[in-house]
Amino acid sequence: MEMKKKYWELERNVLILIAIPLPVFAFAYLYTTSGNMELPIPTFPIWLSMFLLVGIPLLLAFSYFKFNGGIKQLRNAEIPLEEKVQQYCKMTMSRFRQLFVAGFLCAFGLIVYENPGFTVAYAVTLVLTSLAKPTPDRIIRLLRLKEEERATVEGFKIREG
Repeated sequence: MEMKKKYWELERNVLILIAIPLPVFAFAYLYTTSGNMELPIPTFPIWLSMFLLVGIPLLLAFSYFKFNGGIKQLRNAEIPLEEKVQQYCKMTMSRFRQLFVAGFLCAFGLIVYENPGFTVAYAVTLVLTSLAKPTPDRIIRLLRLKEEERATVEGFKIREG
């Protein structure tokens, strides 16, 4: 039961981390494409734009490789399922915090520099976010769970009262 509660807590927190940057980026996108509104946006050095356009993909790559490296260590059959799920939850939250930061950096870059590269970076961030969203099936596949452990995690799908 404790594992199931942790999973639902993780899902809620991930959804929050997905939802917050979305309207911020949407505002930045609409602001830069509409031309109807004028905001006093401070100017930043151009090198910051290049730094962000390189830094965002590096952050996304770091997030991906760090998460997958941690998952490989959790595949050890001797680790109890509860520990695997707990570590998976920690690694997933860390990954989604990094995706959260990447989303805000994309919005910042777009509104300040009006460079379409930030729109592309945000689209990549959204794709990675949707592919990384935790589900019981994803946990089973990533951790390569079998038999009883698999059945336990499949039970996470059923929400109770």
